[in-house]
Amino acid sequence: MAEAVKALPQEIKDMIEVHEWDMRTREGIKRFLELKAKSLPSIALDNELVFEAVIPPQEDLIAAIKARYAG
Repeated sequence: MAEAVKALPQEIKDMIEVHEWDMRTREGIKRFLELKAKSLPSIALDNELVFEAVIPPQEDLIAAIKARYAG
């Protein structure tokens, strides 16, 4: 999942702030539970779980980002 985000075009990366949590840490587990995620990989945008248990096609990820941040 992290690779899908890293592969985004620079113009999209400039719109977002990326945080990656390690599920082997308390902080990562806490964040996973806060999002009410049930499986990995997961992507949240604006604290809303958007993609779970699937790596989205790049165009779907870009559309989800633009829907929230373009303005």
